[in-house]
Amino acid sequence: EEAPRPARRPSTGNVQRFLIIYAYICVKEAGPEVGRQLLAAGKGRLHMLRRRAIFSTALALCLAGATLVPAASFAVDPILFVHGYTRSASDWNTFIANFEKDGWTKKQLRAYSYNTSTSNKTTAETTVKSEVEKLLSSTGASKIDVVAHSMGSLNTRWYIKFLGGESKVDEWVSLGGPNHGTDFANFCFSASCVEMRVGSKFLGELNAGDETPGTVNYGTWWSPCDSIINPDSSVPLSGATNTETACISHQSLTTDATVYSQVREFVK
Repeated sequence: EEAPRPARRPSTGNVQRFLIIYAYICVKEAGPEVGRQLLAAGKGRLHMLRRRAIFSTALALCLAGATLVPAASFAVDPILFVHGYTRSASDWNTFIANFEKDGWTKKQLRAYSYNTSTSNKTTAETTVKSEVEKLLSSTGASKIDVVAHSMGSLNTRWYIKFLGGESKVDEWVSLGGPNHGTDFANFCFSASCVEMRVGSKFLGELNAGDETPGTVNYGTWWSPCDSIINPDSSVPLSGATNTETACISHQSLTTDATVYSQVREFVK
């Protein structure tokens, strides 16, 4: 009686073909870096595979590969968060936590506090410009996105328009920014607050000509129930994507789940 033949190992060519197919699936679903890692891991395991296990092993590698690199970490710009008048970096805790959950790395998300009483021109020159450079340097990115709340919209716009920022900012977001002034500023007297008054010299310079210069993708969000920015029409900019929110407060623009989701899609 003829002795049973030992099971043959699958050919290297067949294994590689299966891995290439599933690497292609990973590239489409999870991004190119995951696909490259899948192929590298698969080639290292060729000697372990058996014919009936090829399919399940390649599929497992694909699924595991999706966890090797956060989905957003190689596909999006870093984000710089800029708070408003008398506020601090802690205003962004909710947004930053949500962005981390959605795949951005801690290194890609930066919020900072600054002296909000000084002129927005000074803040743009001495703080915004420096913070942008720090984020670019620490991440190796060529451009960043800016998400600004309230008065933070003004000093970041000044940076973009007059200090070369349009070549370093990809998306710019304004949440309740007093882009054309607010009556609220009539009751405070610091240099930055005076600049927020309707008809101020600062706003005249900032809004002269093109309100959304360069190739930056501009977006604004405004609430019909914002008691700090009056009139509501101060927020939208010509040439920007302008979005009305639900009836939420000025500060809630930095924590509202719907606003966050819309901003996330805007900067992706």
